[in-house]
Amino acid sequence: MMQPILYWLDPWEPSPTVVVAVLIAAILFARGARHARVSLARRIAFWFGLAAIYIALHTRLDYFFEHEFFMHRLQHLVLHHLGPFCIVLSYPGAALRAGIPFRWRQRWLRPAMNTRSARFVLDVLFHPVVAVALFVGLIYFWLLSPIHFKAMLDYRLYRAMNWSMVIDGLMFWWLVLDSRPAPPARLAPGRRILVVIAAIPPQILLGAYIFFTPHELYPIYSICGRAFTWISPMRDQQIGGLLLWIPGSMMSVIGALVALRHWLRLSARSRLRGERKVAAAPVTALRSSGNGGGTTQGRPIQTCAMPSSSCTSEMASKPNAP
Repeated sequence: MMQPILYWLDPWEPSPTVVVAVLIAAILFARGARHARVSLARRIAFWFGLAAIYIALHTRLDYFFEHEFFMHRLQHLVLHHLGPFCIVLSYPGAALRAGIPFRWRQRWLRPAMNTRSARFVLDVLFHPVVAVALFVGLIYFWLLSPIHFKAMLDYRLYRAMNWSMVIDGLMFWWLVLDSRPAPPARLAPGRRILVVIAAIPPQILLGAYIFFTPHELYPIYSICGRAFTWISPMRDQQIGGLLLWIPGSMMSVIGALVALRHWLRLSARSRLRGERKVAAAPVTALRSSGNGGGTTQGRPIQTCAMPSSSCTSEMASKPNAP
């Protein structure tokens, strides 16, 4: 039973970078989750997303990702959409921050994040227009036929392609799925929905173009040899186009629904605060009028039970009794 599992977990092309990055993330989250309040659902989402990214990068499945176009699109669906989406959905920021030793945070992390250059880079990368352009642009860039041909032949370019999808996916979903109001979130809830919706049409157009193109766009898979010889090149290309067209767009729809849920929750919370302020306003006004109107020129005003207001004014004009 364990032998087949170990066989598939054995990496096709070992990469120390993947192992180190996944181990650091796992250790920080496991260490910080003991101090931060992390629910079971959030823990499951984080470990599922991290495991999905590791499987897509560092197992024997990588052979099939390199020798079938639709498998390659499945890999990038995990690296760019599913894996980062699940990690961000767990809201791991507090746990990861708590997992870093306090001295390290005070000595290195906080000063580095507060530098002008770091703030400038983050402001640019998390700008909504830049975020959408990067999210969609990287998909288009790596699927350009000449670029894709070189990336599948050069292992350094191939790894850069995969890591760019992971990092960009984490940044995009972190921006869109933020559950906090703005500020401290970078975007207001309504703008988050618009950002993720703006990324849907370009994915549909590119997926449809790949699906309906009558000739082979990516001959590199035929040159290097296909993993599934019983699937024709055109059928392989059509399945890959569908994976970009439907599941990729559906992940964005799910992201928009999550952002909408956050918006409704924040709106309800602000509505409740507004109702409480409205309900508390008359009481506050009465208290302020009672405090401010109880003295006139430093002398207390005495009131009586008479229906006329002359009693109040008459008492106010009299000198204080000894």
